[in-house]
Amino acid sequence: MPLILTDAQGPVRILTLNRPEVRNALSAELRRELAAALAAAAQDDAVRAIVLTGAGDAFCAGLDLHELETIAERSAEENRADSRAFADLLLAMVTLPKPLVAAVNGPAVAGGAGLATACDLAVMDREARIGYSEARIGFVAALVSVLLVRQVGEKRARDLLLSARLVSAEEAAAMGLVNDVVAPGQALAAAVDRAGALARNAPGSLAMTKALLASVGSLGLEDGLRFAVEVNALARASDDLHEGVRAFLEKRLPSWRS
Repeated sequence: MPLILTDAQGPVRILTLNRPEVRNALSAELRRELAAALAAAAQDDAVRAIVLTGAGDAFCAGLDLHELETIAERSAEENRADSRAFADLLLAMVTLPKPLVAAVNGPAVAGGAGLATACDLAVMDREARIGYSEARIGFVAALVSVLLVRQVGEKRARDLLLSARLVSAEEAAAMGLVNDVVAPGQALAAAVDRAGALARNAPGSLAMTKALLASVGSLGLEDGLRFAVEVNALARASDDLHEGVRAFLEKRLPSWRS
């Protein structure tokens, strides 16, 4: 049985974590399949946006605890390689050239919360909970913390990481962790709607915007503006801009080539 289920609704590809019997815990094999599914979606011109969700009643329970039990038996290099693989997955999500929307249909815990954090937007079921609970079991949310601080600021990140508490959908929205809170059972449909709206925008513009956002947060003011100048210059020469302007002037929908 595949660990990642794939479905399509128009230009939106839905990727579903498929280990419901363990609340979609992130085994090494599941992480590899997710990375491959994201890469395939990035290369498919028919896909304009992606939704990530979980099978059953959970989004993702985090790293597989049975695999974590073996950490002490691994060499330092083996642990470093496994950590690097998860870091590469998070980086691939953040830098994916197409919009990625999380449909948080149930609990998103530890590494599962990290997956939601790595998405561009997140839609959350009102009854779901999200939290970075690694400290409860003596672990550290090291990789996810890099994304979390950028997203909610240091003070809120300290609260979430040090308390290891699970927060409600409403509190998550107030912190900026998620964009929308929806009625129970509606997270996937709402996320697909969000992704569909994003998919109508120029693909090249979306890809450049994501690249810009991934870079400017770590740059100083002057360096950030210099980088933005280069992105702006590329956008001015793009086919997307020329088509978008023509479509606006001709009062029609644009026909994107990329």
